[in-house]
Amino acid sequence: MSRDLAIDLGSANTIVLARGQGIVLTQPSVVALNERTGEVVAMGDDAARAGGSGGDPVVTYQPLRRGAVSDFALTERLLHLVLRRIGASRVVKPRALVSIPSSVTVVERRAVEEATLHAGVRHVFLIEKPIAAAIGAGLPIDEPTGNCVVDVGGGTTEVAVISMGGIVSSRMMPVGGFDFDEAIQRYL
Repeated sequence: MSRDLAIDLGSANTIVLARGQGIVLTQPSVVALNERTGEVVAMGDDAARAGGSGGDPVVTYQPLRRGAVSDFALTERLLHLVLRRIGASRVVKPRALVSIPSSVTVVERRAVEEATLHAGVRHVFLIEKPIAAAIGAGLPIDEPTGNCVVDVGGGTTEVAVISMGGIVSSRMMPVGGFDFDEAIQRYL
């Protein structure tokens, strides 16, 4: 039997939950690439420590920017390494529910879906991040009342009003935790 996974693929962090187990992985959404060979040598926390050993130029990349895939190949490799790290089967591939910003384009939705499939997932279901956040917070999203959700991520902040099981209105701003960190550093 395959595992069912939920993946929050964010600009700052990738979080994976497995059905019946809860959170099984939380890692920065970073890959380390050997510039000479083109090989991805590490992901997540390991990528930060991989810097330039043995004379090979190792550079870190964030394949997601402002809530969207900025480098398809590196996003696919990141997801592949995430699946290997959590022990996902290569024979009986898992199904995955992947959260995406509500404002992404059809092309960006397709990029997330394709990268996830190419990484080794059998079937991908996409869910908008505000809906996932509301469900996770236990909000009554199916009722005829408004629920406001604010999702502050590493690269974006998304605000949505949810009612009757859907998003009534949403807005995503290209400001997130990375920007807050940078502003604090400039201030200090």
